[in-house]
Amino acid sequence: MNGPIVIVGAGLAGLRTAEELRRAGYEGELILVGEESRLPYDRPPLSKQFVRGETDDTTLRPEEFFVEKRIDLRLNTAAIGVDPAARQVRLADGGRLDYAELIIATGLQPRRLPGLPVLKGVHVLRGFADAAALRAELSGAGTALVVGAGFIGCELAASFRAGGVEVVLIEPQPTPLASVLGEQVGALIARMHRAEGVDLRCGTGLDSFLADDADRVRGAKLSDGSEVHADLVVIGVGSRPVTEWLADSGIALAEPAAGGGVLADEVGRTSVENVWAVGDVAAWLHETGHRKRVEHWTNAGEQAKLLACALLGAEPPTAARVPYFWSDQYEVKIQALGTPSANDEVHIVSDDGRKFLAYYTQDGTLTGVVGAGMTAQVMKVRAKIAAGAPVAELLGTG
Repeated sequence: MNGPIVIVGAGLAGLRTAEELRRAGYEGELILVGEESRLPYDRPPLSKQFVRGETDDTTLRPEEFFVEKRIDLRLNTAAIGVDPAARQVRLADGGRLDYAELIIATGLQPRRLPGLPVLKGVHVLRGFADAAALRAELSGAGTALVVGAGFIGCELAASFRAGGVEVVLIEPQPTPLASVLGEQVGALIARMHRAEGVDLRCGTGLDSFLADDADRVRGAKLSDGSEVHADLVVIGVGSRPVTEWLADSGIALAEPAAGGGVLADEVGRTSVENVWAVGDVAAWLHETGHRKRVEHWTNAGEQAKLLACALLGAEPPTAARVPYFWSDQYEVKIQALGTPSANDEVHIVSDDGRKFLAYYTQDGTLTGVVGAGMTAQVMKVRAKIAAGAPVAELLGTG
């Protein structure tokens, strides 16, 4: 290989890809570029243990690891463009970085609601700096408004309640997580939040902020005309892939309406030779024949293995991949295996008023399972999902 492998994006996907390249036997120059000043860190704890003050550090690997593995980690280094013809990455400081193979792992940025003023006390959560700013204000807050009842919004609502903060959680959809898990399971999650004292208002959006003379948020007017007081506000309305720096590169991107991201095949190859994509930013080709992004922690590691093997010409893993993700809310771990969808038929097979287990099916075939506080019951279904088993086999109705 004539030149280094350059990975742009020093988050989980970028780090895991660097690790897998070394594990697969690559001994050449390996450069990992990140625009933040911190060592690569884990993001899931930011909305939970970190914001609650239970941990101060979510670093994934110490500095010595990068020395030992001969990974040239370049922090505070932002990429602003790619020249595939010259095989160069353009950097914000005016420099250029040659590559033999380029791996795009730039992840996501939180969406912001257009037309709203910039006020003190209004937060988004994606990176460490966001979480640190939110934690600093949380200790003095009595009330909080969380806009969006997706995973981040629900986790933050739970964390705020654990600290004694009164929470209003608003969501335009009929239930939390309706677009991901469907309304039936969303209603069970809504029940849990309301039992914990969250003022959950579904079918309601944000209209405008209320602010004091110091340009600090004091509340909000909602789309139903009501007003709520809030010492701080968190906007959790999803994220978008970081692809602006790829403009004019010739690298094919998915349309925003389709979720955006870098289009790639089933092992991460993009439309441009010697350029790959991995992690949240990457819209990989899936078994369904569609390309889509998967924003789950475990997906980054699984994709990193496949990409590293393909890039180096090594034998890829052969075990069937069953997607997995989780969310910690209160003392309950919500887990999902497979590809549960809001469009699936849902079978609630266990529900004690807080913990529950649900099977997801399409045309009678098991596609996924979601459980809250039922780890063993969720995990034992993995092989059935991988095999595409009929749900009747699990329900005892076949």
